[in-house]
Formats: sequence, structure tokens, C-alpha cells
Amino acid sequence: MPGERPTVSVIIPSYNSEKTLGAVLESVYAQTLAPLEVVVVDDRSTDGSPAVAGRFPCVLVSSPVNRGVSAARNLGARNSRGEILFYLDSDVALAPDAVANAVDLLLSDPGTGCVHGIYDLEPLVDDGPVERYRALHAHFWRRRSVGVVGTAIFALAAIPRAVFDEVGPFDENLRDSEDVEYSDRLGAAYRIRMTETVVGRHDDVDRMVPMLAEQFRRSQLLVPVAAVERRGGGLKANRPAGALAAALVPATLPLALIAPWLLAVPAAGLIGFALADPGLARFVARRRGAGFLAWFLLAHFLVHLALVSGALVGAVRWLVDPGFGPSVRRRADRGAAGTAAGATRPRRRLAGE
Repeated sequence: MPGERPTVSVIIPSYNSEKTLGAVLESVYAQTLAPLEVVVVDDRSTDGSPAVAGRFPCVLVSSPVNRGVSAARNLGARNSRGEILFYLDSDVALAPDAVANAVDLLLSDPGTGCVHGIYDLEPLVDDGPVERYRALHAHFWRRRSVGVVGTAIFALAAIPRAVFDEVGPFDENLRDSEDVEYSDRLGAAYRIRMTETVVGRHDDVDRMVPMLAEQFRRSQLLVPVAAVERRGGGLKANRPAGALAAALVPATLPLALIAPWLLAVPAAGLIGFALADPGLARFVARRRGAGFLAWFLLAHFLVHLALVSGALVGAVRWLVDPGFGPSVRRRADRGAAGTAAGATRPRRRLAGE
């Protein structure tokens, strides 16, 4: 029965989200299962986001400095009271039954530690073809992955407070890929479930260069996070074959300097990329037509180049900078140093020896 459901705190990290925060909060207050409270954590915004939050009966928590989404989520948890934490990004507006469906799924399976949802086919704000590309791709790969998964995505996700307390807070050294690192700890003891019954409309990047820059930045943490993962098997938004085919194109273009016919090698890479995910291509063609599919594949190819480039840069940074990546590496380094120091420190004699 609805009256027997646990209390819910909706926690919204916010940084310069003036454009979307109002629509997001309106969607939260229109839920069929009303939350106990809504906590907006402002991560030192420089726009009018705090004023937007002030128009709603939410709890506004302000961070003294900008520390990233992991720190904001942890701060929201510390300033909330609900038995279930529903994390929601400040650019995702929920369908009216999203919170209720997430809570009911958690109640139906005590072994599930987190329920998270998918993005709608349509963006929250349609700002053009780049955003339409992002919305279609984000919906498709999430919908294809529904069920028990290896990764929780906290853009719209519910987790019992008891589970959160047991697993521990988000790694505040991570501003990207924090979901993957957290899921590695969470999945060691609980199931993670992605469901199409928890839906939100997402406002994504709407210009090509900022989109590629974002993908490049985020992918730099792919190798460092994967290096400390204990379980593996997380969600994959793109086919590995597509990434390899895309990387083959710029890597083999210089062959044309040797002989023009060797252009067949990067051309084969392009063809391999276009054919790497036929289900995605059919989906886009059905939704938007063949003309948009051509644009979609071009944008998708450029995104893959940004992802591969970022992953390579991140791997180098991981090797040369001990402070880059998950905090677990720094803790391990300090532990190793302490062990070495203990091994060289003179042993104290115990009484009676």
C-alpha cells in the first residue's frame, strides 16, 4: 500500500543549472509519490540557480566551494532524512510515476541495492540536431540494457539509506566516472537494476564542439577507474568494435602517403564503424529517417574519436600522476608506504620478552 512505503529524499546536485532546474523541481513536486523532502545542493553556482531553487519549498544546501558532483551528492545525503535517497541530476525532469516505481522495485527485492532509470526519447529542451543525436543514443543503449546490470547511473537513481551507509560515500576525488567506481563497491553486495519504468527527460549538450570536449574530458577516467575495478562487467554505451574501427581511421590515414590505394584501410575502418551497431542504426532510421541517420553516424564517429583520444590521454595521466583517478589508489600508495616504513622501524620490545 502507498502508505507503507518508506520516506524518500530527492537529492539534486546543482551547478549553473538555471536553465533546467525549475522544470526538474516542477517534475519532482508532481510525483505520484510525494517525497518527504527535496534537497538541492548548490555547488557554488555562478548563475541564478539558487534563486530558482528558492521558488520551491525545497531544502537548499550551499557548498562553500565548487567540489564536483560526488561531493555534492555526499553533502545532500548528510543533509537529508529519508529512508531512501533518490538522486536526480539538475537537468533531468522525471515522469510523474518515476519515484513511486523506483521505490516499489526496491521493496519487491531486498537484494537490490539500487534502482536507476532511462532517458526519454525526447530531450527536456530540444536545441537542435546535436541534442537529438544525444537523446536518441542515450535512450537506445539504456533501453537495451534494462535488467540487472553492473553499473548504477545516478542521474536518476534510488538507493536505500542503509545501503548507502554500508557502501560508503561517493569518491570525492572523481568528478567524472564516479558512478562506475561507486557501482564497483555497491555491486559487491547488492544487485543493481536498470528499469524502463523510471524515466526522465534529459537536457544534454546541444553544440558539437562542447559535446566532443565533454566526451574527451569524461573518457580520461575510463582507464584509471577500470584499473581499480574488482568486478568489471559494467554498462557500455558503445560497442567496442565501433571504437576500434573509429580509432583505425586516423591511425591508418598516413598510409596514403605511401600509396594512394592504401586509403582502402581507413575506408574499411569507416565501413566497419558504420556496421558495428546495426540495431542502433535501424532504431535511428525508424525514429528520424535515413537523412538523420547519416548525420547521426557522423556525430557518433566524432564522439568515438573523442572517447578514444581521451582514454589514451587519461591512461598516460594515470601512469605519471599519482593524484589522478580514484582515491583508492592514493590510499593504497599511502598504505604501502606505511608498511615499508613499519618494516624499517626498530621493533619495540614487549613486557616479558
